[in-house]
Amino acid sequence: MDISDEEALGECYRTHAPSVRSYLRRFVPAEEVEDLLQVVFAEVWRSRGRYDPGRSQAAWVFAIAHRRAVDHLRVRRLLTVPLQEAGDLPGRARPAPDALGDRDQIDRALAELSDAQRQAIELAYFADLTQREIAEHLRVPIGTVKARISRGLHRLSDLLAGTA
Repeated sequence: MDISDEEALGECYRTHAPSVRSYLRRFVPAEEVEDLLQVVFAEVWRSRGRYDPGRSQAAWVFAIAHRRAVDHLRVRRLLTVPLQEAGDLPGRARPAPDALGDRDQIDRALAELSDAQRQAIELAYFADLTQREIAEHLRVPIGTVKARISRGLHRLSDLLAGTA
C-alpha cells in the first residue's frame, strides 16, 4: 500500500493503531499511550516516502513505534539509587538466579515452533494483543489464531519439558 496521501494514512491508522496501542502499553504508562500513538503516526506520515511497498507495512509501523517508545523512555527521568544503597528491598523477591537461562531456553524453544505459531504466540504474549486483534492483524479467522496459539503452547510446553 502506498501511503502517500491522507486516505492511505487513515487506512494505515485503522489497520495498525489497535495493535500498536497494545504494543506501546508494554513500555509506557497508560496515560501516555495515546500521546505516543499520535507521535508514531505523525512519524509514519512524515517518513511515508521511505516506506517500501514491497515490504511489510506492519513491520515498518512497529519499527517506528518501537523507536519512539525507546526514545520516550530515554527522556523520562526516573529516580535511581546506587546498587550499594539499595540492598534488599522489603516485600520484593530477588529474581531467580537462573532467570536468564530460562529466558534463553524459552527463546530456543520458540525458534522451534512454526512461523505461524510463533507469530501468534508473540503477538498474544509479547505484544499483549487479544485473539481478535491478532486475527485482524494477521487477516486470518479467529479460529485459526486460537488453533495456532493452542498448538504452539502445547509444543512449547513439550519442548521446555524436554519431551519433544
